[in-house]
Amino acid sequence: MNLSNQYYQLGKNFYHETLPSPVSEPELILWNASLANALGIKLSRQEDNELLAQYFSGNQLIQGSKPIAQAYSGHQFGHFNPQLGDGRAHLLGDLTDIQGQAWDVQLKGSGTSYFSRSGDGRCALGPALREFIMGESMFALGVPTTRCLAVVATGDAVYRERPYPGAVVTRIAASHIRVGTFQYFAVRKDIESLKKLTCFAIERHFPEIEVVTSEGENSAEALFSGQNVLDFFAAVLKKQVTLVVSWLRVGFIHGVMNTDNTAISGETIDYGPCAMMNHYHRDTVFSSIDRNARYAFGNQSKIMQWNMARLADCLLPLVDEDEDTALAKITPLLQQFANDLQYRYFEMMVNKLGIAELVEGDIELVNDLLAIMQKQQLDYTQHFIALAENLTQEEVENFIENAAEAEQSEQELWRTRWYSRISDDVTAAKALMEKTNPLVIPRNHHVERVLAISEETGDLSALHEFLAVLQQPYDTLKQTKAYQDAPSDGDENYHTFCGT
Repeated sequence: MNLSNQYYQLGKNFYHETLPSPVSEPELILWNASLANALGIKLSRQEDNELLAQYFSGNQLIQGSKPIAQAYSGHQFGHFNPQLGDGRAHLLGDLTDIQGQAWDVQLKGSGTSYFSRSGDGRCALGPALREFIMGESMFALGVPTTRCLAVVATGDAVYRERPYPGAVVTRIAASHIRVGTFQYFAVRKDIESLKKLTCFAIERHFPEIEVVTSEGENSAEALFSGQNVLDFFAAVLKKQVTLVVSWLRVGFIHGVMNTDNTAISGETIDYGPCAMMNHYHRDTVFSSIDRNARYAFGNQSKIMQWNMARLADCLLPLVDEDEDTALAKITPLLQQFANDLQYRYFEMMVNKLGIAELVEGDIELVNDLLAIMQKQQLDYTQHFIALAENLTQEEVENFIENAAEAEQSEQELWRTRWYSRISDDVTAAKALMEKTNPLVIPRNHHVERVLAISEETGDLSALHEFLAVLQQPYDTLKQTKAYQDAPSDGDENYHTFCGT
């Protein structure tokens, strides 16, 4: 196993070189074999267990690794912090998978760095396992996400409100470049570094954008046009549309959508205060640190627009030397982004109802259903499953035929409209619903239950059983039903916390 570190080549303005802090008794407790295979990693848990524990605890460096802590800024709950950076993470380097795509390999919970801000640089076992569970679940659900390759128990205690067993988690990402990375250089008016970063991001994520380079110059010093920058920004926006719409499809609430947690790759990153919605309410929020519900379920589209506007601020000097001209060029992209988000959201929602193409009247149909669900506190996941469960051509035709003769409730009136909409091909509608609506999600109470068992007993069998179901969320397995239930209290008093 060999690593390179493309980000390291950008220079010392972008990071601080730092080594992971050793741990006393590294033990590999989770290994993502399918991800390892996809990455072309030949090591196996059966034959290389001890070596893997050494590598992914940070005790031993992988060949070619040049560990760094990346520098970035960020708006945290709307308030700008000019210097954040990796305070408990080490980017070991990157590797290229069997399809030729580069992936970052990062240790999280691996000790302090220049950016630690008085933190201990460590991660407790529970948050490490949560990151593994959520990443694999989101991947299986079809949501763009970072993933975990390994979790290594450290044998050392981590002190929060009480001592917890410590762990190091290995995160795999298309990159760890964030909106906050661009903000770091923009606030310092470091245009050359901003230019370098943009060139690197284009090469890494959007190679289809042709950057014109001067003869003899390397790509990091490319001379590119303002149009290149606009093309880059448009490509980033497209990624974020897919990401947010995917979250809203499955009922995911990020919980901490700061600009330093917004990856330009369009991957979900940072599974600390995240949670899943049970009964539908657009104002649902579980994060203990989101006191004003800034990142509530129904606000996520608007917040992503705000975050992308902050990225646009950073790119203005690269678009045009004249700020007004640059603003005039980039603003239409933001306006189109808002329109695309709205259109793709309703397109996704009608897909959840078995409707393949969004037409006039469908938006009202969706909004009326959501109003009913919110009013009646209907479970977001279960209700769509129930709508599809007994859906047949005969049922639809009989319901419509009898609807005019019976006094209907609000929900029955809505169902009549929906049945009329899908009546031409109910079989196709049902197939689309089953493809779009998962049977199982990582319910908060089940996540907390398996984490508690794992932390308190060291027995991971409950976690593995849960993972097996989560990795096939659209299929009915023997254990699927056991994880479909909503919490008895509706998660009324449930709160999530930052891992630090």
